[in-house]
Amino acid sequence: MEADTPPQPLAPVDYNRVQHQGYAQGRALPADAIAHYMTIFGTHLPAYRPLVGVDLGSGTGRFTPALADAFGGPLYGVEPADGMRQAAEAGSRHPQVSYLAGRAEAIPLPDAAADFVLMFLSWHHVTDKPSAVREIARVLKPAGRLILRGTFRDRIPDHWWRSYFPSSWDIERAMFESEAETRSHFEAAGFRTLESVQMELPFEGDLAAAVARLKLRAVSVFEHIGETEMTEGFARMDADLAAGTLIEKPTTGDYIVFEAPR
Repeated sequence: MEADTPPQPLAPVDYNRVQHQGYAQGRALPADAIAHYMTIFGTHLPAYRPLVGVDLGSGTGRFTPALADAFGGPLYGVEPADGMRQAAEAGSRHPQVSYLAGRAEAIPLPDAAADFVLMFLSWHHVTDKPSAVREIARVLKPAGRLILRGTFRDRIPDHWWRSYFPSSWDIERAMFESEAETRSHFEAAGFRTLESVQMELPFEGDLAAAVARLKLRAVSVFEHIGETEMTEGFARMDADLAAGTLIEKPTTGDYIVFEAPR
């Protein structure tokens, strides 16, 4: 399949039915990786503190408390899936964080409430993208920042686990837009693209622990892979781990920094 040919869209993942129970553990990052992300995000945000932020599509609150620590808050984690939000409220509490029921197309905050919005691997779950862009513009202060950490169809990352699940390439090409498509949604609404960055992602480090987390299937692409491929892929992964031939390689990820209309 050509990377620039838009595939047929996939059915959305229902996080109230799947993933919310094991998501926090399955997608956990070590403290130094979280701190690294905060440093990177901080380079694109105003220097003054505190900053009011929105973690849009906050899931189980993987980043929300760290955002409050780094930038002062208050910080609002907005998440549509009740199960994910309940997990965040149980496991990712912070005095400056409030978890709110909402979605990108309907953010439960007043106009010009936020200095910044973070969308971390959540943009591809948004179904009505023009409405979401308008809502993000509404809640951001003039010239506020949107940091959109995403995957783009024209640069699918070659994760260390990718070769064990070969259908994941085509699934992710169907799941994600191109960078140009993503930028066009925001630029058409008056956002200005400040920077597009390909960053090196932190290594997992402990591959045995990484495999155990991966087996929780807290990766949305796994919802679209057949059970036979999943079983066979994990069996080959286990064999390579036992033989000492499972290796981790450098991988890059994308994020775009937008400035809201002034």
